[in-house]
Amino acid sequence: MGNQIALTFIYLIAIILLLVFTELIYRRLGLKGEVTRKIAHFTATLSTITFPYLYSSHWYVLILALIFFVILFISKHGTTLKSIHDITRKSMGSYLLPISIYLTFYYAIRLENRFYYILPILILAISDPAAGIMGINMKIYNHRIRIFGHKLNKTILGSSTFFISSFLISIIALYFNRMVFDAKTFWLALTIAVVGTVVEMFSWRGSDNLFVPVSVLLMLVLFL
Repeated sequence: MGNQIALTFIYLIAIILLLVFTELIYRRLGLKGEVTRKIAHFTATLSTITFPYLYSSHWYVLILALIFFVILFISKHGTTLKSIHDITRKSMGSYLLPISIYLTFYYAIRLENRFYYILPILILAISDPAAGIMGINMKIYNHRIRIFGHKLNKTILGSSTFFISSFLISIIALYFNRMVFDAKTFWLALTIAVVGTVVEMFSWRGSDNLFVPVSVLLMLVLFL
C-alpha cells in the first residue's frame, strides 16, 4: 500500500510538471493551443498505460482523476493553462479525459484483464491526437465529412488518420496479446478501428475522449 501511495504522488508531480512544460512552450514558442493541448493529451494519456501494472485497486486512479479534473476545471475559468484551454471550439474533452481513464481502468480491473485497459488507452493516446492534428493543420485536399447532406465537424484526413492508426495499433496489440496472427486478430482489429472511427466521427465537443475508449473496451469484451 505504501508503494502505491508513493507511486501516486510521483505520478501526480510528473503530470503537474508536464502541464507546466506545455504552458512554457505555449508561451515561449508561441505554439497554438490546439498543438500544446494535443502534446499534453498524448503524453499524459500514454503514461497511464502502466496503471494496470502499478495499481491493484481503482481507488488510487480515482484520486488522481479527481485531482486533475478539479485542476482542469478551475484553470478553465482562470488565466492559467492556456496551453490546454486556448482553443476556438467548445470542448469538454479535457474534463472527460481523467474520467475516461478512470472508468476504463475500473472495468478492466473488474473484468481482470489488463488488455481491456491497455488497447483502449493506446488508441485514445495516439489515434485521437493524431487525427486532431491532421484534421486541423492539413488544409490542402482536406474537407469536412458530409453524410446524407449533413456536414460533420470531422475531416476526411482526420478520420482517415484515426482509422489507419487505430487499426495498426489494434492489430499489433492483439497479436502480442493472443500471440497468434490469424483471421480473428485481423477482423477484430478492423472492427475496433471501424467502430472507433465512427464513434470519433460523430462525437461532439470532445466527447470522443470518453466514448472512443468505451467503445473499444466494449468490442474487446464482446469479441476477444
